[in-house]
Amino acid sequence: MTLEVDALLDRRRQARRIAFWRGLAFVLVAGAIAVAVAMVVKPQGQHVARITINGAIVSDRPLMQLIEKVRKDKSVAAILLSIDSPGGTSVGGERLYDALRKAAVDKPVVAHINTLGASAAYMTAMAADHIVAHRTSLTGSIGVLIQYGQVEKLLDTLGIEVDKVASGPLKAEPSPFDAASPEAVAVLQSVVDDSYNWFVSLVVERRGLPEPEARRLADGRIYTGNQALEAKLIDEIGGEEQAVAWLAREHGLSPNIPVQTYKAKRESDLSLTARMANAMIDRIFAAIGVSLPAITPTSSVDGLMSLWHASISSDTKVKNND
Repeated sequence: MTLEVDALLDRRRQARRIAFWRGLAFVLVAGAIAVAVAMVVKPQGQHVARITINGAIVSDRPLMQLIEKVRKDKSVAAILLSIDSPGGTSVGGERLYDALRKAAVDKPVVAHINTLGASAAYMTAMAADHIVAHRTSLTGSIGVLIQYGQVEKLLDTLGIEVDKVASGPLKAEPSPFDAASPEAVAVLQSVVDDSYNWFVSLVVERRGLPEPEARRLADGRIYTGNQALEAKLIDEIGGEEQAVAWLAREHGLSPNIPVQTYKAKRESDLSLTARMANAMIDRIFAAIGVSLPAITPTSSVDGLMSLWHASISSDTKVKNND
């Protein structure tokens, strides 16, 4: 029994020693890296801030904070949006648009659509003062949608019934467990129409198009960059080089002004120094067989969608030209 207690105490003392030396090693390595970074990194001169909009667009607080930071940064002469996204939630697109229009009051904003800049991503591009896309880029898909599934027939086949008690006839409607009522579809249609009308108003305002023409273009279809140029949905065919050239031509910036990529700092992110120190500490402890866990953030998408994708037909679809 005494031997077991002694072994337990030894293990505890060893764990405390490991924690102490790990902490000391972290402090020493972080300090060394901080000194090295301070010696090597010099203050940035005037430059263009490249902000990438990739993947699904959602309501993204770190990205909003980044745009505000860039807006206030006196060393940033202009903002270059690098877009490669099918869109996402309508709220995500709206917040991006508003943040970029606020930034555009203080410095020019130009957008470059790479492979794809559709729906909420095109909404984001419209916040820029000039939109550049490649000839074969895909853009447009102006519209809003809500989708819902139906498993009523499957439940009938399985002999399952689902009942509910609700405070009103339209609470949690349409339900996946019953056929959608015309009233429920009408409610969703009104929600979609309201957001769609706002989206079209942005096209009218930002692209200088008559409303009938904007509505004709906003039937949900996608356009190549070449088609979008003809429809006046973008301003120029080209890439990032043409976007920077426009900034030089229209805003007096140097054609050779450097472009620096800015990335949103996620709430779980560590500083560069801490990440480098952690990487070195992880390797040290891996050598003695100690594996440290990694934490991966997650996110979700819900609500009204301004998104382009290949859709599957269904008996009932709430739509407004997307």
